[in-house]
Amino acid sequence: MSKPTVAIVGRPNVGKSTLFNRILGGRPAIVSDQPGTTRDRHFGDAEWQGRHFWVVDTGGLLPDSDDSMDRAIRTQVEFALDESDVVLFVVDGREGVNPVDRAIAERLRKAGRPVLLAVNKLDNLEQSTEQYAFYTLGFGDPAGVSAAIGKGSGDLLDAVVERLPPFDPAEAEEMINVAVVGRPNVGKSSIVNRLLGEERHVVASQAGTTRDAIDSILRFEGETLNFIDTAGLRRRAKVEDDLEFYSSLRTERAIERAHVAVLVVDAAVGLHNQDLRIASRAWDEGAGLIVLVNKWDLVEEKDANTARQGQEAIIAKAPFLRYVPFLYVSALTGQRVRKVLDLIVQVAEGREQRVPTAEVNKVLASLVERNAPPQKPGEEVKLLYASQIATAPPTLAIVSNRPDEVPESYQRYLAHGFREAWPFTGSPLRLKFTRRGSRR
Repeated sequence: MSKPTVAIVGRPNVGKSTLFNRILGGRPAIVSDQPGTTRDRHFGDAEWQGRHFWVVDTGGLLPDSDDSMDRAIRTQVEFALDESDVVLFVVDGREGVNPVDRAIAERLRKAGRPVLLAVNKLDNLEQSTEQYAFYTLGFGDPAGVSAAIGKGSGDLLDAVVERLPPFDPAEAEEMINVAVVGRPNVGKSSIVNRLLGEERHVVASQAGTTRDAIDSILRFEGETLNFIDTAGLRRRAKVEDDLEFYSSLRTERAIERAHVAVLVVDAAVGLHNQDLRIASRAWDEGAGLIVLVNKWDLVEEKDANTARQGQEAIIAKAPFLRYVPFLYVSALTGQRVRKVLDLIVQVAEGREQRVPTAEVNKVLASLVERNAPPQKPGEEVKLLYASQIATAPPTLAIVSNRPDEVPESYQRYLAHGFREAWPFTGSPLRLKFTRRGSRR
């Protein structure tokens, strides 16, 4: 049984994201006074009275607008409603009943889901009577809340939990968190939409359409993949306002969450220094990495060597990318996109690979015999033995009489030799040099 889902819906700027953040106890969604900040669905994992459930924050709903972005948001809200077990309908208590509220209420009645009406922005909740005007929407007793300061949120969550279907936390499955990252407008949302098989994310030609990080769940060959489709990272110098800066910060946090990062690059533009910075950030965080070269269908005059030559030029800039799989795809045509899922699982498995100590020492002895560590006169460096001490990413501890005297060039030689034995495809490999008996 899947974890129950609560969808938060309402017209723009009624405080949906503020309530979302209050429920999750942090600031996982962008909050701004600017209407329409939340354009897409945003998922969060919430807990109340021992019950765990997904909370979905949706974009501001304008049922009668012909604006292209408003039409796209309506589609996203429809998906959220289809997936939800309970709907939190948020309205603005200060402004009273709005005609748009009535139009949304009519749509929610057709959805056939349990609806809780949350009348927000009632900071003086004890003396407030504004919530009673909303009885006319036909959803029973309105719940007065102030999401900004937390008043009434506990009672609201009590009511939410009462309406959730049964769920056994023991049935929850471990997920592979996949952060889809890259510069703006390289096709990240289009890639995720292709993988999910539905228009789950708002896609538009203007750069930066996806401002927030969005979670989407996909089952694939017995694995649960959690896609985090992130806002495009830009260089700090180009982050012009606090909303764009917070979006960039959210993307970096998504990388911190990720087991596997999929770096999407525009084939027509090429790999920039900003792409390398994103790749290095994910690698340093210990995430597995895949480089996805999108819009490959737009590259003219290519032959069998085009991809290989481009890849070699990239590896020359960032040698660690030699251990990272590259895949050349087109989100528009679907070319090779299906292979992304196989690669994600392969990289996730490589990141969790564990090698028996006997095998590690056998390979270490072979590498030392082939090429001993550089020696200084009177300061012999010995590598005594090794073992794997961690996974995610794989980490090998090598015991030496002089651990601080092993040069970086020799460390790279060892890492490359270990990877010849066990590729750890797409995953960082960390080596730690220590003395015998050390607690490090």
